[in-house]
Amino acid sequence: MNASIDRHFRLNGAHNVRDLGGYQAGDAVTQWRRLFRADALHRLDATDIDALLEAGLRTVIDLRHAGELEQAPSPFKGSAEVRYINVSLFEQLVPTLTPGGQYADGDVLLDLYLKALALRGEAFRDVLHHIADADQGVVMFHCTAGKDRTGMIAALLLGAAGVDRDTIVADYALTRPAIEPIVAELLADAKTRGIDPEQFSRLLVSEPATMFATLDHIEAKHGGIAAYLSGIGVDAVTIGKLRSRLVAVNGQGEA
Repeated sequence: MNASIDRHFRLNGAHNVRDLGGYQAGDAVTQWRRLFRADALHRLDATDIDALLEAGLRTVIDLRHAGELEQAPSPFKGSAEVRYINVSLFEQLVPTLTPGGQYADGDVLLDLYLKALALRGEAFRDVLHHIADADQGVVMFHCTAGKDRTGMIAALLLGAAGVDRDTIVADYALTRPAIEPIVAELLADAKTRGIDPEQFSRLLVSEPATMFATLDHIEAKHGGIAAYLSGIGVDAVTIGKLRSRLVAVNGQGEA
């Protein structure tokens, strides 16, 4: 990793904006200032926006659903400098509570991820096509916490670029400490929606085991990330564009 570049892009109004550069991808290295993964952006101030524009931000892909957009509008919608795209990645996929107000036993997030892979293939395809076809500059994709929807897109991108599973999992796991400043707020919001905060806290983790199991499922059921992407309509040309966007040549990962 280039010691002069911090993976966490520090902002006043967001806590989990991270650069996907600096990861080994076979014989190559993922490039800095190409792809950002992020949490919600509605609290960004003018200084934050200026910093992102200076870093090269040109495309924002918002993975949230309509209710989230209404409650917390993106500051980039209607922007003259940044192309804003919305794809509701997990549309209507919400872990359900039992009549007793509890989530099912087991790994609730893993169940969510596997359901999304099975039912939201077109949405995954659309997001990846938007990234592949984006103008030059930084592409940032985000949801609310930057963990589940964002984490799934990041895993598919890194896997398509040739990043190994341990690194994909490590990147996923970075979210939990990053969102610590907003966990109390998320739990309070859950309580106002009638959800037991103790139960909701099960959705705020990003355990390595969850992503390992997700990658195992993709391998066992589809034959790997490349095969899964092919199955949902992401062709070899698009995968090539994604890899070209994300990785550097000659083993260099400089910005």
